[in-house]
Amino acid sequence: MPRLRLRPPARAERPAGTDWTGVFSVMSALLTGRMTTPLCTQAIPALEPGPPGIIARAQYWFACLFAAGWTGVLGGGLYLQLVDGEHPCPLCVVQRMFMVLALLGAAHIVRQGLRGAVPRRDYLMGWGLALVGCTAGALVAGRQAMLYLLAGDGGAAGGVPAGQYGGLVRGVPADFWAWLFFQASVLAIGAVLVTSHLTTARRIPLRGAHHAMGVGVLFLAGAVIAATTTAVFLEAGLNAFLLVAPGRYQLFYDLGLVR
Repeated sequence: MPRLRLRPPARAERPAGTDWTGVFSVMSALLTGRMTTPLCTQAIPALEPGPPGIIARAQYWFACLFAAGWTGVLGGGLYLQLVDGEHPCPLCVVQRMFMVLALLGAAHIVRQGLRGAVPRRDYLMGWGLALVGCTAGALVAGRQAMLYLLAGDGGAAGGVPAGQYGGLVRGVPADFWAWLFFQASVLAIGAVLVTSHLTTARRIPLRGAHHAMGVGVLFLAGAVIAATTTAVFLEAGLNAFLLVAPGRYQLFYDLGLVR
């Protein structure tokens, strides 16, 4: 009796159509910059050659100078408060808050640079925070400068004597100087953002002047931010809001240390 051989069922042929696996591979390559499957075309490089690393180092140095500049401005405000006895009004304190925000944006870039490289995401995040702080600070400083101009020499605006809007620095109101610094910073950030996309993941030396400058800037910035926060807390005391024209450190009076 002859034996019957069973043939395996023939594989069903894939119907002609779109190869979605290949489509997804190409889309992934376009989004990530890497080719996951061999194609007849040349693979897309992960990073374009771009400019030399010296440009990335220039961005890093500018972030250090930007953070150091706002650290100096905040330190100048502390000098006027602690040495000259110019207690900041609520608008002054709001400006200092936005100065700290701008400082933190640049400090974020410096901190990433101390790790050896600053990716594009960190550049955009840092300068974005700084841009928000400078733009909002310019609005507040402009508002305070307008109050000073409207008050005049002997008048008052908003129920506050004209002399309470801050002292003069080289014959110019301090709030007007702050407005100039904010505006100049906005222009500088705009110029930096034009070239920030060219410095993606560029290496920054972990030793030498780059490291010393970054550590020094972050240390001074942290010290000034802590001192500014402490000074505002001492002035506000246990109250939720500052006085319109503060003239003493309310916390000592709230705790009964001074009568």
